[in-house]
Amino acid sequence: MPKKVTLPLDDETIRDLRVGDSVLLSGIVYVARDVAHKRMVEAMDSGRDLPFAIRGQTIYFTGPTPARPGRVIGSAGPTTSGRMDAYSPRLIAKGLKGMIGKGARSPVVKDAMKEHKAVYFAAIGGAGALLSRSIKKAKVVAYEDLGAEAIRQLEVEDFPVTVVNDIYGGDLYQEGKAKYRRG
Repeated sequence: MPKKVTLPLDDETIRDLRVGDSVLLSGIVYVARDVAHKRMVEAMDSGRDLPFAIRGQTIYFTGPTPARPGRVIGSAGPTTSGRMDAYSPRLIAKGLKGMIGKGARSPVVKDAMKEHKAVYFAAIGGAGALLSRSIKKAKVVAYEDLGAEAIRQLEVEDFPVTVVNDIYGGDLYQEGKAKYRRG
């Protein structure tokens, strides 16, 4: 049975999430990919505010396709999270609590998640059209010039994810490999 989690995330909720948990997220999620992440870190470096209040928020690494008529958003599948690894520790230290993508995270990112109590979720790659059904509203909030890679605020309902990295140092990808390693 999946755990239902209402966003934004807080430390109490995150304490209850463990590697391998199936989760249905509902609430506000922000969309940002590597170029938007770079701009956010540059804003921090120059003393400017981030384009949204990051404390407690979750960022989904995706670049959605344009919406078909009558739809809120197009296909919105996860992109490879490793492309955000250079920027994620700074955003986590600033209060980011959740990230959604696909693929493994670097040791530096995992250390930042453990230190600052953040979690990384995986969404199913190749299922962007299916995932977009959980997105009820979408609007661009920053960097409109980036097109599909602009920062968007999404309202999601029962968005399906799996906990890959928790605050205890767990790593679903490493645990999965270890289960099937011959000895």
